[in-house]
Amino acid sequence: MTSTVILGDEPLTIDQVEAVARSVPPGSDYLGEPIHVEVSEAAWGRVRHTRSVVEGLADDTVAHYGISTGFGALATMHIPVDKRHQLQRSLIRSHAAGAGPEVEREVVRALMLLRIQTLATGRTGIREETLRAYVAMLNAGITPVVHEYGSLGCSGDLAPLAHCALALMGEGTVRDAAGDLRSAAEALAAAGIEPVDLAEKEGLALINGTDGMLGMLCMAIADLRALVTVADIAAAMSVEGLLGTDDVFAADLQALRPQPGQALSAANMRKVLAVSEIRDSHRDPDACTRVQDAYSLRCAPQVAGAVRDTIDHAARVAGWELASAVDNPVVTLDDRVESNGNFHGAPVAYVLDFLAIAAADLASMSERRTDRFLDKARNHGLHAFLADDPGVDSGLMIAQYTQAAMVSEMKRLAAPASVDSIPSSAMQEDHVSMGWGAARKLRRSVDALTHVLTIELLAAARGIQLRAPLRPSPVSAAVIAALDEVTRTAPGPDRILADDIAEAVYAVADGSLLAAAEAAAGPLN
Repeated sequence: MTSTVILGDEPLTIDQVEAVARSVPPGSDYLGEPIHVEVSEAAWGRVRHTRSVVEGLADDTVAHYGISTGFGALATMHIPVDKRHQLQRSLIRSHAAGAGPEVEREVVRALMLLRIQTLATGRTGIREETLRAYVAMLNAGITPVVHEYGSLGCSGDLAPLAHCALALMGEGTVRDAAGDLRSAAEALAAAGIEPVDLAEKEGLALINGTDGMLGMLCMAIADLRALVTVADIAAAMSVEGLLGTDDVFAADLQALRPQPGQALSAANMRKVLAVSEIRDSHRDPDACTRVQDAYSLRCAPQVAGAVRDTIDHAARVAGWELASAVDNPVVTLDDRVESNGNFHGAPVAYVLDFLAIAAADLASMSERRTDRFLDKARNHGLHAFLADDPGVDSGLMIAQYTQAAMVSEMKRLAAPASVDSIPSSAMQEDHVSMGWGAARKLRRSVDALTHVLTIELLAAARGIQLRAPLRPSPVSAAVIAALDEVTRTAPGPDRILADDIAEAVYAVADGSLLAAAEAAAGPLN
């Protein structure tokens, strides 16, 4: 069965962008459900109308940017009618100047979807046949090869979008639905799609957008929303395994500082720690000699909560951008064709950088909790490094090294890209956002955070099991069981940790570990 997403009438949601970007190719052997994209009939009407506006200006003696002129610093050059198709082809070919590694399929699909949505608003002057071909290319699972470098995040994600437009023209290289590299001409022919000969204004309409950075922002928000809940689970299990207290997570204490994300994280941690024999074993204040837990335990809701609030802010910005029609020039609601600066990626770039900072701090706290588990002086009676036979076995010693290396990398990735700007186009584009670069580093940061949290979960699972015969909370037990389905968490002689980490990362990334926790706890925030 195929789901359908209708474009052109309402803004896309973050969930829709993620779903289309990560949907399986049609007719492939991958598990999952393909998603079909369609443009609404009302949107087709708007597309046809604004195209007529552009065509009405094509023969005007007055120069109109992108219609009868060159581009960027060449905007003052008038282009004769007989050279305007060549102008559009030259624009796309010259701007398809990306370099470096190929970016992920899901990024390109998100970029294509968002450009189609803007084209379907009827504010760009695209021709109907061009937009229909773009929709068909996305639905056929044809993914143009887009490279890591080329976008400065201003005047749109020019190079990445140009590589997609190049494929629409039947040029360049793509991956087909099976993931095989093919020439664009061959892939379009196999899918029954005619290459497009671009007309006035269409080249600009296809490349002037924040679609690449916005698509990556949407997917990062979706991933981080799940990961911050996983972080609450991992923190609670660490509190449990390290004989910490859940008293500090009480709702009335959280209400004294009404940060919304903090309250949600504390509520998650209370659910995870409920009905724990391990916790109950040291609940008597006369028997417990510790006054306060370390910050990495006690302040977990404050940090994870701040991450939640940062994600919510980023989602608000993404929502505004998803409701936008970004192009230059743009056809206004009263049929004026006007230049503008809406392609500047600053709003998106800032929140991409904010999220990288938040992710790095969340990972840093996670690594500190793992380190406490491994230090015999601070783990309250557990084996050194949680090893089966310390000295003979090293336990999780080097897993924490891996965490530390990734956290250090995340701190470097947290340095903002959006404060940088290198002028381009002969100083016409003298301030750029670097939003694409901010998005690319955030993707690496999200991946590292997944690994860091997974290693904490493995440490907490082993530490909790070393508290036997005391039983953990039902939620912790469910998480440990879910991990044990893909790896071994119980103490024992050393084995290859890389394999254990990799398998556990899959369980975190695909949502199965979170699902196991919620099956025991009920819905988590």
